[in-house]
Amino acid sequence: MLRSLQLPRAATARSAFKQSSLPSVIAPRLRRSYATESEEKDLVIIGGGVAGYVAAIKAGQEGLKVTCIEKRGTLGGTCLNVGCIPSKALLNNSHLYHQILHDTKNRGIEVGDVKINLEQLMKSKDTAVSGLTKGVEFLFKKNNVEYIKGTASFAGEHEITVNLTEGGEKTVVGKNIIIATGSEATPFPGLEIDEKRIITSTGAIALTKVPESMVVIGGGIIGLEMGSVWSRLGSKVTVVEFLGQIGGPGMDAEVAKAAQKVLKKQGIDFKLSTKVMGGDASGEKVKLQVEAAKGGKEETLDADVVLVAIGRRPYTAGLGLENIGLETDDKGRLVIDSEYRTKIPHIRVIGDCTFGPMLAHKAEEEGVAVVEYIKKGYGHVNYGAIPSVMYTHPEVAWVGQNEQEVKASGVKYKVGNFPFTANSRAKTNLDTEGFVKIIADAETDRILGVHIIGASAGELIAEGTLAIEYGASSEDVGRTSHAHPTLSEAFKEAAMATYGKAIHF
Repeated sequence: MLRSLQLPRAATARSAFKQSSLPSVIAPRLRRSYATESEEKDLVIIGGGVAGYVAAIKAGQEGLKVTCIEKRGTLGGTCLNVGCIPSKALLNNSHLYHQILHDTKNRGIEVGDVKINLEQLMKSKDTAVSGLTKGVEFLFKKNNVEYIKGTASFAGEHEITVNLTEGGEKTVVGKNIIIATGSEATPFPGLEIDEKRIITSTGAIALTKVPESMVVIGGGIIGLEMGSVWSRLGSKVTVVEFLGQIGGPGMDAEVAKAAQKVLKKQGIDFKLSTKVMGGDASGEKVKLQVEAAKGGKEETLDADVVLVAIGRRPYTAGLGLENIGLETDDKGRLVIDSEYRTKIPHIRVIGDCTFGPMLAHKAEEEGVAVVEYIKKGYGHVNYGAIPSVMYTHPEVAWVGQNEQEVKASGVKYKVGNFPFTANSRAKTNLDTEGFVKIIADAETDRILGVHIIGASAGELIAEGTLAIEYGASSEDVGRTSHAHPTLSEAFKEAAMATYGKAIHF
């Protein structure tokens, strides 16, 4: 996928960036003009998010002199600070609260008056975030990575000016430079984000009280996860989605339908194939005008809080790209070749600000691969084996192609399903929603896609990712022993159902 979007590889640049041939890029006489003298680094990374910090640690492990510049004041980027990590803390704890309220009697557990302490809930989230961000700083020190807190912009092709967070300015020089500035929430036209009433995911993890009602614009992973949190805590949540299914276009249609049914049962309302025409936040309630995506009668939705979750866009503001002649495409992405190089070969780009899915683990893989290209001349990321997970309950996870995509490709295929209602561990856990679905090539039996809805789907999908990475057939998986009783047996049985028949269903 990535190769089809990238610039042609420049033949003249192929050997110019091996570690042994890196030139001294700044003549001594030019260095006198720097605000603060800095030694020439093997690698300078702009951005200390998941892509940037992983690249920095890998570079340090490889013996490179590396500097990482981050303006947030803490490492980890969106993921650790206001994304993946805090949202999962809230998802986990809100699920426990919801389970205690609604799912203990049948388990033989009787509880008294159960209350939510939102302040403590948020404090627990913040503790998790703080511990992990400080852990990254420790790894920087361990691997001799220089960490500069400040805002970076290009002064030249090898020179970066940093406005330091604590005041002053510094110039950093790099033989190689990696841009890893990440992404930001896409705003909705006509709705001004204040992170209190009109919020993005950043505001959704920091509300100070449970809103009576919430409208989520966008039925993708972020919208559904955050909608789930506040629904469990007592908010009346309505999700408005332009497409005809939840989960975004990557989610398998059969799985999306099952997920919507379960979330509806949990209290979330859905308005699919519906577009938001506009909004008004001037009154006591936020009012949204919506209508059918194909046109129709307009309807007004009232909410205390509106969560805008229509996706994310690359963040490159203030980088000074114009100073070095780098441009972005029509979606704001920096254009790269198959080795992450821009048209200036020693400047490479990874993570959310370039092509591919905006996922933390994809960014991590690129962080390792890009350093390997710089140091060794080769690297590897298999973009066909990048898993996705939605951490609602039940979880939804997938890797590879969904059935819509396989069907559209014209490849003859077969499908195996196995429900968790027939899995012994799921039954003992009293948590049997969902199923495992495997799609394989009808002729070769090679696994093309794995789709799971159920408890611990995010953990189980690792087996599917490994199967696709190694080109496994469904029979390979079906003939591999799985421990009993485990949820993973559902994966094995789905594989057996793909090439033959399941035993327990």
